[in-house]
Amino acid sequence: MKALPELFLEEMSTEDIDEIIEIEKSSFPTPWPRQMFEMELKSPRSFSRVARISGVIVGYIVAWMIYDEVHILNIAVHFSFRRMGIGERILRDCLDYFFLNGAKNAILEVRRGNHEAKRLYEKLGFKSIGIRRGYYADTGEDAIVMKLTL
Repeated sequence: MKALPELFLEEMSTEDIDEIIEIEKSSFPTPWPRQMFEMELKSPRSFSRVARISGVIVGYIVAWMIYDEVHILNIAVHFSFRRMGIGERILRDCLDYFFLNGAKNAILEVRRGNHEAKRLYEKLGFKSIGIRRGYYADTGEDAIVMKLTL
């Protein structure tokens, strides 16, 4: 089996947005528009990171900390690089950062039908704590609310 080239995690920048938008479009029925990423980059509460392999963005995450709780807003991995542990690495990096900065819990919503993402979150210890019925306006799909105690 061929080894995966080294993965680098770094702060997101405006120059990264075009590559991120391409991943976003292939990952979600209603991708975030450019303006959402631009706003996150200006927000002092936003944790916005990209994962690169050989200089190419292969994934990203956007999260906030509100009081002592991490809110995972957006995470995705390029479809060609899925099932390689990249999403797990990105999410662990985020959770570690916030844990070291006083976070006690992490929370996120995931589409009921996104079984791959739910498996990842459960692997990291997230537990389902509720359902937001019809949360996703684009499809009317429910969101599973998941929480992790750090």
